[in-house]
Amino acid sequence: MPNTLYLPELREMLAENNSAELQEFCTAIHPARAAEFMEGLTAAEAWAVLRHAELPVRAEIFRYFEPSKQIEIIETVSRNEIAELIGAMPPDDRVDVLNEVDKRVVAEILPLVPTAERRDIQRLSAYAEGTAGAEMTTEFARLGENLTVGQALAEIAKQAENLETIYYLYVVDDEDHLRGLVSARQLVSSIGRPETPVADLMERNLVTVNVNEPITSVAKKVARYNLLAIPVVDDQQRLVGIITHDDVIDMVVDEATEDIHRMGGIAPLVDSYLESPFFTLWRKRAGWLALLFLAELFTFTALAKFEHAIAAIVALALFVPLCISTGGNSGSQAATLITRAIALGQVTFRDWWRVLRHEILMGLALGATLGAIAFVRAALTPQHILGEDTSRWLLAITISQSVAMICLWGTLIGSMLPLIFNRLGFDPGFASSPFVATFVDVTGIVIYFSI
Repeated sequence: MPNTLYLPELREMLAENNSAELQEFCTAIHPARAAEFMEGLTAAEAWAVLRHAELPVRAEIFRYFEPSKQIEIIETVSRNEIAELIGAMPPDDRVDVLNEVDKRVVAEILPLVPTAERRDIQRLSAYAEGTAGAEMTTEFARLGENLTVGQALAEIAKQAENLETIYYLYVVDDEDHLRGLVSARQLVSSIGRPETPVADLMERNLVTVNVNEPITSVAKKVARYNLLAIPVVDDQQRLVGIITHDDVIDMVVDEATEDIHRMGGIAPLVDSYLESPFFTLWRKRAGWLALLFLAELFTFTALAKFEHAIAAIVALALFVPLCISTGGNSGSQAATLITRAIALGQVTFRDWWRVLRHEILMGLALGATLGAIAFVRAALTPQHILGEDTSRWLLAITISQSVAMICLWGTLIGSMLPLIFNRLGFDPGFASSPFVATFVDVTGIVIYFSI
């Protein structure tokens, strides 16, 4: 929900063209808060506010706008102004937003962007989405391996204004091969020994990622080694960029959000829930629901094949929802566990046999537990519902066996589908709870009436 606290004042300042107060608004608070207070403004109004800020501040606030507002501003504002804005943004952020903009608009903007920034955009855009190369920034502290501490401090003083972070200072040779790393703390601590070679201070055994490494691998390395940034190298071990911890957090949040959406049977959203247009939400939800609905129609076909059994013992129909929901629930539970284990790197396709053995035992144990409950409930069914020719004990045994078998089946399907999807190159999140539940519903009916 948009924060409306400053909306009246902002619109009043815009109406009066009060440049001084608008500039103060942009600079007095954190850029993220400024963007939050501008959520209720239209794209045109938001840009009118940003025009009163210095370019670096303008670019910083723009980073925190919702993607839809960023795209609208880029596509509607003067190309020269946008080119200036794009040139001032961090390399990874500007590539991300331009990837979402109409290609014709991007083609008009790029020639107006300064040459160095334009080449950087083209280079980063060449990397496949979801890789370290696509997420890295090329603005990082770089030091020659032959510098002394005094020379290194002077060099960092020149570079600092244009850098995203100076926690880590990367030492390279003349061809940009990564040789080591010196922390800013180490360098400052050695300020009393200005003639000390940087090579004597640097750490040589570094954790790096390749430009083509998936972002999930990047996130795991940053978390495992507790890094503030991780260097990105090419196949020749040349340093081409870094990925900072805040970018990793954004990547993890985005990945987790996509997985949760997919596991709920929803196509991932670009904007926040309240900011997404009604038609977009309908389209992303209706597609999956329609597909699952069509799949559920097979339950009708399955039930039709056993109409004689249902006619003979009407009580069987009463337990159909109980049995098939058991399979869906157990399958969804297993799918969630395995999908998360895959995301954390705890399980791979090579572990399928261990997972299968584990879930067979678990499915049997869970099936026995639920089957016992089903036995008691079926045995308590009133005789007038069962009919004179139906044995309550035989029905109870049938229902309990069905529940146990369907629970086992659902557990196996739910545990294997994410592994299979991951092996085939699909997101394991596609093995969503609705998907597993629908599949087990149809097959569960066949198991139920076969028993």
